[in-house]
Amino acid sequence: MGQSSERSSIIIAGAGIAGLALAVALGRALKPKFSIAVCDPVLAREPAVDDRVSAITTSAQLLLESLGVWDLIAAQAQPIHEMEITDSRLQDAVRPAFLNFEDDTESGEPLAYMVEHRDLAVALRETAANAGVRFLTQGVGNYHTADGWLSVMLSDGTPLNTSLLVAADGARSKLRSLAGISSISWPYEQSGIVATIGHERDHEGRAIQHFLPAGSFAILPLTGKRSSIVWTETREEADRIVGLSAEEFKEELLLRFGRKLGEIEVVSAARAYPLSFAMARRFVHDRFALLGDAAHVIHPLAGQGLNLGLRDAAALAECIADAARLGLDHGTPDVLKRYERWRRSDTMAMASVTDGLNRLFSNRSDVLRTARDVGLGLVERTPAIKNYFLREAAGTSGELPRLLRGETL
Repeated sequence: MGQSSERSSIIIAGAGIAGLALAVALGRALKPKFSIAVCDPVLAREPAVDDRVSAITTSAQLLLESLGVWDLIAAQAQPIHEMEITDSRLQDAVRPAFLNFEDDTESGEPLAYMVEHRDLAVALRETAANAGVRFLTQGVGNYHTADGWLSVMLSDGTPLNTSLLVAADGARSKLRSLAGISSISWPYEQSGIVATIGHERDHEGRAIQHFLPAGSFAILPLTGKRSSIVWTETREEADRIVGLSAEEFKEELLLRFGRKLGEIEVVSAARAYPLSFAMARRFVHDRFALLGDAAHVIHPLAGQGLNLGLRDAAALAECIADAARLGLDHGTPDVLKRYERWRRSDTMAMASVTDGLNRLFSNRSDVLRTARDVGLGLVERTPAIKNYFLREAAGTSGELPRLLRGETL
């Protein structure tokens, strides 16, 4: 490229799920007039083995269908047909289910789909490449404004110009700091232990959320006789547990997993991920937007982190596409402020709910336990409230971007 600077209409820094989803959406909607580049060193190799999974909500599944991604992963996606919620102490012999959710009786649609991160990453890369998105295997090192554009410097010194830079570079976003955007954050003093478990009996598409004093213990169905666990403990206890021998780990696991599914085996190495809360004070700056974890990090107990990132991608893609089709500059404050207004209130609401639920359930108070169990029972017996929670969990309420309604841009 020599000393001249190439120009891309949009540069997305970060090839995670949210960044790739945005790239696919824009590539399909705006090519060939717009040049879209994704910059990330991880693009130099195949997606890594990843034991993490996510519950894809109804609206997120519609988005993936609209982008042509869903057909590539549908065979590996496990429908969740039932969700059971319990609240007990670890030593309790019986864990009564206080709240149950089942498939939508009108549409017959599952509550959600469990998808493995690597499967989704592979499908998004393939779809992005087919949409003409350019992959660059260097990260964004720095940037500054110049003559109505952003001058971007890649980590190898390559210069690029762009009218919009999207920071999708994760919770520790370097670009968020370079933009001078501060965030509200705190650690939870908890870690989430993740592992894949094989079991003797079929799970029948049932997910279980055990609320225990140390935190939630989720059993999430995968294809075949497998489930993923997301097991919340204090950081110190989580480090101790993942450091146990295989037999000792299995004993700790059985105390929480139980034997409803027969004999179990741990089929992937257990890993502990520190949990935290973070919310950027702004989602946009001059020709600059935050996306996914770079904008917000929430507690995983509701399984909404990845879905929030996909909702960001759908909203930002629509704001950009609408401006471009009107012949407007898609990097101006008016366009970006529309995106920020659209996403910030929704994200704040979900972050507040997950933070509040974690504080309400992750404690040893018998008084609070009694109060929450009464509340769960009330929800179970009140269809209107139950249906409200189902709509919120499915991501089908509020003002949805077109992609989340299954429409095209």
